[in-house]
Amino acid sequence: MYLSRLGFSGNGKCERIPQQPQGTKAETSQRACVESFPTTVKQGLLFIFPGKPENAENIEVPIIEAIEETPEEWVVLNTFRDLPYDALTLLENVIDSSHIPFTHHATVGNRDSVSPVELELVESGKNGFTGIWQDGPRKGTLGKQDTSFIAPGLVCHDLTSKKFGRTLTVVYATPIRKGECRLFARFPFKFSSKLPAFFIKLTPRWYSHIGNNRVLEDDQIFLHYQERYLEESGGSANFNQAFYLPTKADTYVSELRNWVNQYNANPFPGESLPPKLSTEELLDRYYSHTKHCGSCRKALARIQKGRVAIAFLAAVAWAMIPVTTLLHTKSVILLILFFGIFLLLGGAWFGLGKLEQQMYRGEEIPPRNLPSK
Repeated sequence: MYLSRLGFSGNGKCERIPQQPQGTKAETSQRACVESFPTTVKQGLLFIFPGKPENAENIEVPIIEAIEETPEEWVVLNTFRDLPYDALTLLENVIDSSHIPFTHHATVGNRDSVSPVELELVESGKNGFTGIWQDGPRKGTLGKQDTSFIAPGLVCHDLTSKKFGRTLTVVYATPIRKGECRLFARFPFKFSSKLPAFFIKLTPRWYSHIGNNRVLEDDQIFLHYQERYLEESGGSANFNQAFYLPTKADTYVSELRNWVNQYNANPFPGESLPPKLSTEELLDRYYSHTKHCGSCRKALARIQKGRVAIAFLAAVAWAMIPVTTLLHTKSVILLILFFGIFLLLGGAWFGLGKLEQQMYRGEEIPPRNLPSK
């Protein structure tokens, strides 16, 4: 659509040049055309094949087969965000199940649920690998977890629990440039009970995104620094020397790095990481998500308008307090009423302000480091 507005058709051919005089045909030149790529839309995502067009039909689109088989049985939460580290760093982080109880304590993890992580590699090759964690997270209380890495940028955890149902964690890591990637995350649920699905469907998408951003920021800062440490230590080719990976919990991370090295899968070979970002930049939510998210952008606008309206009503309530003492003999009741309204509106104004701030920036101190209640 965007190219069409500029005068290009879907195959990259230039259809018109708005600035040229009438009667001229500069658009017919081959030099006016742009390169086009095969595309397809699957499960609500746009996929682009960057290779030779004739090979596109031979490449399987990386979708979630479980959803494809029974789409009506799943409730799916989606989010996206631009992240200040490489796509490979994102993939490595997602497949590392052992960090969740520690790094994501008080968001999606719990330190009390820590136990040995015995990961087993089932199959591995050029197209990725699969593995299984027989005991699964939360000390085995949730059942086994299957993991798939579908090259070059998809990771899926599949967790089945007799008590809660089936939960998938799906992450597409899309390289943007060296040191930056775009995450597309999907969280499909198939619950044993209909009640959780009902409440999830009631939750506004923008509110879910605030929680998603908080989880991403649990490790956003140190991942930004960690990949620079790896680069200084020789990069992916030297990962075993840069990091000590002695347990089966490191199986997937090691296999991912071996895959990168064996198939030369670094998307930006020879390029160096850009300078480190400030904490303020690393915790940005507005430019990395809110501005580009239809749900969050609209919610932010409504919050801002709501604060203006509440401030006006609070000012009216405050102005009525002295007026009641002049106009009414029984002014005490009205005075208490208007003062109470003013306090309620003030609380709502501050509450919306806190919500507005969460659309712009994350918290510098992650939940895991906050004092226990």
